Amino acid sequence: MPTATAPRPPRPFGAVLTAMVTPFTTDGALDTAAAAALADRLVAEGHDGLVVSGTTGESPTTSDEEKDRLLRAVLEAVGDRASVVAGVGTNDTAHTCELARAAEKAGAAGLLVVTPYYSKPPQPALLHHFRTAADATGLPVMLYDIPGRSGVAIDTETLVRVAEHDRVVAVKDAKGDLTATSWVMARTELAYYSGEDALNLALLAHGASGVVSVVGHVAGRQYRQLVDAVDAGDLGTARAVHTRLLPAVRAIMNRTQGVVAAKAALQLTGALATRTTRPPLLEATPEEVALLRTDLDAAALLPGPPQDT
Repeated sequence: MPTATAPRPPRPFGAVLTAMVTPFTTDGALDTAAAAALADRLVAEGHDGLVVSGTTGESPTTSDEEKDRLLRAVLEAVGDRASVVAGVGTNDTAHTCELARAAEKAGAAGLLVVTPYYSKPPQPALLHHFRTAADATGLPVMLYDIPGRSGVAIDTETLVRVAEHDRVVAVKDAKGDLTATSWVMARTELAYYSGEDALNLALLAHGASGVVSVVGHVAGRQYRQLVDAVDAGDLGTARAVHTRLLPAVRAIMNRTQGVVAAKAALQLTGALATRTTRPPLLEATPEEVALLRTDLDAAALLPGPPQDT
């Protein structure tokens, strides 16, 4: 039986978002037509938000001009059916602000600003970076807390202070520290989005607004079901969906690098013609694709007749 429902959390960018891959042709060129088609497909499968040019979008290997063309292609494809958030974070504050202004001009609904990577700024410097990025445009900002990649976590007190900025409205949380996350949620009005597919259910149960997923490339309908079940207080259904997707989470997030696996998964499901990545990433090997196929089949995510789950 469903448990008592709680008030729905704020959802400034929707509830089910995917950090979208950036399609390339076999020779490595940006494929905006494929990006538009993928964005349209993801929205049709239940996404009400997309993030473009995030890490999963291979943003370190795309030029500013390519980022602009990609964003405009996705915006044109989805129209007002989904919020399109532009990844603009870099480890250069001035460059981040330039990308933010370009995204605003293109028509993005919001900005994703990651913790500056490699430089490992101390907390006062992080606070300055985020405030400066938020001051650069009139768009709402989602911070991206991912210490495993950036090298430094955003401290609770820093998040509490940056939340005072009117345009900092959300956090994509890949910190893996549910206690710290709960404290920030208790002390601020920030909308939290799960940035780790393995913790989607846990963060939603803690009151997160939604997910920014990688596995969602091939499991959008399932994650929509998961979010709806948590909203309804039906944790039994939510746990069942979570459990059913465990092989897919393993396949995409643990077998190899997430972008590599996500593109191969999209090729297996017919959503992309190629799985091309840009160096330093290399596309999935045939052996990796075979393992991926087995895991996606176990999660009932491959095309074909209905399967027992």
